[in-house]
Amino acid sequence: MRDSFSETSAIAQLPAGPVPFTLRHSVRARSLRVVIHPDRGVVVTVPATRHGRTHGERLAVEFLGQRERWVRRHLERNAQALAELAARGGAINGGSVRYLGEWHRIAVAGTVARTARSTVERLGDIDGDVLVVRRTTRERRTDTAVLESWFRERAQLAIDASIARHVEALGVTPRSVTLRDPRSRWGSASRIGGLSFSWRLILAPPDALDTVVVHELAHLRIFGHGPTFWGVVASRRPDHATWRRWLHDHATELHGAFD
Repeated sequence: MRDSFSETSAIAQLPAGPVPFTLRHSVRARSLRVVIHPDRGVVVTVPATRHGRTHGERLAVEFLGQRERWVRRHLERNAQALAELAARGGAINGGSVRYLGEWHRIAVAGTVARTARSTVERLGDIDGDVLVVRRTTRERRTDTAVLESWFRERAQLAIDASIARHVEALGVTPRSVTLRDPRSRWGSASRIGGLSFSWRLILAPPDALDTVVVHELAHLRIFGHGPTFWGVVASRRPDHATWRRWLHDHATELHGAFD
């Protein structure tokens, strides 16, 4: 079977200077599309037609030229978000990461010999919220890996609770629920009833996580994003646009938190 997409690297020579980008040919694409990926930069998708494969790079460069101001504005915003994240230190001792939308300082409290596994505890002090990591003497994972495992567990619990709040009202029942770490979407739904979510949603405010859960549950009733679909989403999350925007604006920050 032919691959659904292929990718190559290219550089667009634009009036304000060169812009490296990934040229993506997709058999599913119906038109040109550009996205600013949190860690891959500019990605231009071109339909994998004969014309698209033959002239794809030229079409992509022209497309970027028409949107240069938009592209540069978003690249600058991404760079600023990464710089701010680096200044906070990330998921290491003394650094900071978001949890439930709020910044938490990381404190590694040393080793604990008598526990079966390393633990993470959320505490509050005069300087704000803290996530305290206590490692066992047998722990071989890094502090960051211990924290990520804890976040994944919290994400599973929060997503399961959110699903339980909405399934009856929406009249759907997922066949499976999995956690992954995608870079281009926060959740997905299959036509056979499987749901998949990014564990990084636990870093976002609870309302943002809940909005993504409702979005994917709604897809078990309606595929596509027409007015009827958004009506279903709004029936459970009338503020969905606010939280979708929050996730869009903080995508670079959340995806880079453990890098």
